[in-house]
Amino acid sequence: MDTSAFIDYLIASPGYDSQIAHIEHIPPRDASFAELDSPLVTELENTLKENNLFPLYTHQAKAVNCARNGEQVMVSTSSASGKSLCYNIPVLETLLVETGSCALYLFPTKALAQDQMRSILELYYPDLLGYEQLATFDGDTPSEERSEVKRRARVVITNPDMLHLGILPNHQSWARLLRHLKYVVIDEAHTYRGVFGSHVALVLRRLRRLCRLYGSSPQFICCSATIDNPGEHAEKLVGLPFTVVADDGSPHGGKEFVFWNPPLIDEAKSARKSANSEAAGLFAELISHDIRTITFTRSRRLTELVARYSKQRLAETSPPHAGRVKAYRAGYLPQQRRQIEQELFSGRLLGVVATNALELGIDIGDLEATVLTGYPGTISSAWQQAGRSGRGKARSLSFLIALDNPLDQYFMRHPDSFFQKSFENALVNPENTYILKSHLLCAAWELPLNSSDEGFFGDGFMREIEELVGQGLLRKRLGRWHISPAIAYPAQEVNIRAASGEIIALMNTATDSLLETVEAGTALFQLHPGAVYLHQGEAYLVTELDLPGRTARAEPARVPYYTIAREINDLHVLKTESRKSYGRTNVCLGEVEITTTVVGFKRKAQFTEEVIGEEPLDLPTRHFPTVALWFDLPPEVIDRVGSARLDLAGGLHAVEHAAIGILPLFAMCDRNDIGGVSTPFHPDTGRAQVFIYDAYPGGVGIAEKGYELVRQLWQATLKAIVECPCRGGCPSCVQSPKCGNNNKPLDKKAAIMILRGLIAAA
Repeated sequence: MDTSAFIDYLIASPGYDSQIAHIEHIPPRDASFAELDSPLVTELENTLKENNLFPLYTHQAKAVNCARNGEQVMVSTSSASGKSLCYNIPVLETLLVETGSCALYLFPTKALAQDQMRSILELYYPDLLGYEQLATFDGDTPSEERSEVKRRARVVITNPDMLHLGILPNHQSWARLLRHLKYVVIDEAHTYRGVFGSHVALVLRRLRRLCRLYGSSPQFICCSATIDNPGEHAEKLVGLPFTVVADDGSPHGGKEFVFWNPPLIDEAKSARKSANSEAAGLFAELISHDIRTITFTRSRRLTELVARYSKQRLAETSPPHAGRVKAYRAGYLPQQRRQIEQELFSGRLLGVVATNALELGIDIGDLEATVLTGYPGTISSAWQQAGRSGRGKARSLSFLIALDNPLDQYFMRHPDSFFQKSFENALVNPENTYILKSHLLCAAWELPLNSSDEGFFGDGFMREIEELVGQGLLRKRLGRWHISPAIAYPAQEVNIRAASGEIIALMNTATDSLLETVEAGTALFQLHPGAVYLHQGEAYLVTELDLPGRTARAEPARVPYYTIAREINDLHVLKTESRKSYGRTNVCLGEVEITTTVVGFKRKAQFTEEVIGEEPLDLPTRHFPTVALWFDLPPEVIDRVGSARLDLAGGLHAVEHAAIGILPLFAMCDRNDIGGVSTPFHPDTGRAQVFIYDAYPGGVGIAEKGYELVRQLWQATLKAIVECPCRGGCPSCVQSPKCGNNNKPLDKKAAIMILRGLIAAA
């Protein structure tokens, strides 16, 4: 593929309007190989050679050497770098030489687990081990096959949800596996972050605890996309020290990575053309030139819409190509997804529009281009998505189409912050009191707790045990803590992908059947009356939310819009944990209590993002404790804002919004994972204050990272505001779609003055 020629074609096209903000020319890279410290078992080495998997890249050889030396290994390298060999080789060698030995593979999704199952079967079975020794165990495993998996399988492929719900609580029936467990493989480890990652970290501690019961001490091999803290992340996930392998020896064919900014349609307001429309146009152009492409979108509904609009454009401009694209997303039946994957792999399809369901390592063959509709939230995820093209030696293309928000627009103006910045930190907090308590109950149900378990669960173990005893949920007997007889199967009450165990049942009024369950903490934002809720790509209009009854009701709807809740937050400081000063500016980190009220919602058009309506809401207030960072202002800055007759409250409000939008640049999180409060006078501090907090009870480490890097946060926030071409503030710099005050007051000039004063003081 001649990537430069295609870019030249786009620039010369009638619809081009200076959308290209930057082109990064990524050079090709040759492979680097290395030898193992000692030869592999002959039959395994022969199999690898037959499949052209030998010699090993440098990172593969190092990972295998470390694993064979008994070390816990974290491999953090790029997409398509052959990370699966880093764990398959030591696992298969051990299974071949140690009779009865077993391994457990964990993948974040069932689709990825099934894909890895097929790959392993194709490469290694039955030449090395019999088919019956490898099995997946997840929600799709037929009940009649489950006992056979427990009885015979030596490699069990599953996901953290099934480990939490199905394996650990029933460990007696898994005694053979746990007794002989030699390796635990955790693939796509970067996906285990935030609330989900904090839950998974505690599930893994429960696994290690039960392994001790059965006399095993398995090695852990983790594989991850490139992140900035691979060793720290693996250690927090598993609770053991790790050796990091990050020197990538795999080859790369080179890539043109294009930053594409939709053109302005209102310069004064900095309003831009829809990124979704731009994505459909680019995708259609690529397909019409027979360029095999995947386009990523941010939601299931947008996946369908971009696919539909692309087909319509192709039907008009290149009819033979219109039938060679499809949508791909979660919610499709497994056989539908497998068929699309196979059609893409074989070349029958030229392209798909997908959610991040295809971001992970499912094998869909060699693609030539990727289109990212909006920055996916982390640099790591962006490279994962872009890395789905260019897996061979030929050059490839990737496009990042910017949304109208501070971080996307910051990257358009500062591409070096994307291409030359180190990757973000993956954050987990297994000591989150709410999450830890729930897993201590699960652990006690599996096996009564004792004081030695503090080694698994950390310094907060005894404090949480005492609280659970005080609540009557645990009882001490003969030096051990037993779960209350009133509690039955606590794992069933713990959703490891959510902060709270409480759930709301969403009912379909058309069929009077359960659509799905939603965490109670997010129900006020997603299931309020009038909300549009997407389920398996279909839109439902919420008609009723009954919080005491833990139910919501919704009816199928064909609506051309989506909804965003508006919230007002109040904050009370509970405890200051840490403090530092920059001149006369104080920056603090501590515990706070948040009071959140959803006061209304906006309807926004799917493709244009235009606000087409607003409605007020009268919903109950939510209270939760969390962790926040906060900073005040040097007195001279406050005086300067007043002398310039600018609005101090509006300036602080603008700084708060913009900083929340930029903080994901430094931590692997989404803007919705963070909240903020700003005020010219806060009663708990007696000062003008800006607070930024984790939007989850107990916190997951985002505020701590912001506190650590607050000077860089101020600098990046100032750049985002100063360089935005709007006159008075817009969604690309200081406006927030969730603001309960309808983005009032906001003062862009005051925000610039405040941030310059903070940076000067630092």
